[in-house]
Amino acid sequence: MTTDDATPRPRRRTLLLAAGTAGFGALAAACSAPAEDVGAARQQAAAAASAAPSASASASASGAVSPGCVLTPEAGTGPYYVDLDKARSDIVEDREGVALLLDLTVVRVSAGCRPLGGVPVDVWQADASGEYSLGGATYLRGTQVTDRAGKVTFRTIVPGWYAGLAPHIHFKVRPDTRSETASQLYFPEKLLREIYAGEPYSGRTAPERPNGRDSRYRDFGPAMTLNPAPDGDSGYRASYVIGIT
Repeated sequence: MTTDDATPRPRRRTLLLAAGTAGFGALAAACSAPAEDVGAARQQAAAAASAAPSASASASASGAVSPGCVLTPEAGTGPYYVDLDKARSDIVEDREGVALLLDLTVVRVSAGCRPLGGVPVDVWQADASGEYSLGGATYLRGTQVTDRAGKVTFRTIVPGWYAGLAPHIHFKVRPDTRSETASQLYFPEKLLREIYAGEPYSGRTAPERPNGRDSRYRDFGPAMTLNPAPDGDSGYRASYVIGIT
């Protein structure tokens, strides 16, 4: 079974900077709030953004609104990053699992949340059994370059669990040769329990609390959790705005 124990714990940085004009008060509070309060501050900012038509935000299937400009906390690349430079949108290969379309948008927060085009974005994750592709295998790994709107889309699957960690998708943004931002995206625990009850995930006994057992998720997960919406007959689609300095 794989393990991410070597992954550095996220360095404490300013997590949230902007969610439209209406969200600045709550977001400023998030900068100095204890880690366990970050998720609550993010929710307050989202609520403020939803009340202002001019605020930059995206609606989820549940009606929640996510901030449109997020300064991402660093979580490190972990032990399973491989620089394959394999440019592709569909990273599934032969892996089975619940389909997921992942839309990512890269913006520069210090430049008024300006979308960044021409930026490489790497994604890598475990398969339904909690295994990463290593030793020449390339499944569930890929790189794309953002378009003018700062966007890329990956076709993947919902990852399985392993090693006591919250299920996650790694990503790395490389705006230039001197800097990078690497972190992780998580999933709502209720959705994970529903997905893990079906094939091919149900071949293993899923943890009762896939996220709650991970201290890193408790610290930073609420600010990095996707809100997938049903897409097609058996899959989901989720989006996230990655803010870099």
